[in-house]
Amino acid sequence: MHYKKTAFTLILMFTTYLSTYSQILNIERYKIEKDTTKAYTLKTTAGLNIFNRSAAADSPVDLFGYNININGLYYPDKHAFIFVSKFDYLRINEDDFLNFGFVHGRINFNRDEDINYDVYSQYSYDNFRGLHPRLIAGGSIRKNLIKNNNISFVLGIGGFFEHEEWDHPIDGNQIEVNLIKNSNYLSFRMSVNDYLDINTMNYYQVGYDDAINTFRHRVSSITNINTKISERFSLTNSFEINYEDRPIVPITKLIFAIRTGISLDL
Repeated sequence: MHYKKTAFTLILMFTTYLSTYSQILNIERYKIEKDTTKAYTLKTTAGLNIFNRSAAADSPVDLFGYNININGLYYPDKHAFIFVSKFDYLRINEDDFLNFGFVHGRINFNRDEDINYDVYSQYSYDNFRGLHPRLIAGGSIRKNLIKNNNISFVLGIGGFFEHEEWDHPIDGNQIEVNLIKNSNYLSFRMSVNDYLDINTMNYYQVGYDDAINTFRHRVSSITNINTKISERFSLTNSFEINYEDRPIVPITKLIFAIRTGISLDL
């Protein structure tokens, strides 16, 4: 199959995790900007980390981890077809420490208009937190409050259906939930110059759960700073913080993550 444009990215500095991932996917973070001369863009990122280290001969520490991202954008005319996937795995000795992934598909209608529309679906899992799987399907209306060559400011209002299956961390029972949720976000992106790009995404999601007779709320804030070092090398940094007031199972309500890395575009 012939692709009009393909960009392959190899992570040279592996991501640093201070926490695990949230359930909210920042689609703006993974979007590939459209090249007006191309109808198809594909970007792949992959990393591998293996080592053996210990402080004592009788207590070795074996670490194995990988991460794979595949992002695609098909832009034949005024609409956009977006595919995003991410898989992360980390094992320390015989224990799985991190096993997270998602596959996300989205269609953006009239993307260049001030008011445009999204429909999407997603499959994800987060075995470390006991979530497998999470299935969602929904849509949103997007309003471009500001859009020029340097600044993008977008308001999104929508909703989705969510199915989740959780393993209870104490008794091991499986809990299934089906909720309809309202989802709103503000996205801000600024290209300071040819070498510095900043974007932030802030979500608020809420849904009523008949099982507990009240609302469940989620908030999320994600900030990314991308610095171009040269034509091929870039430095990426991100900070993410997420809060759920009533998790389905008793897990940490507030989580955060800091990620940094260097990428090479070939």
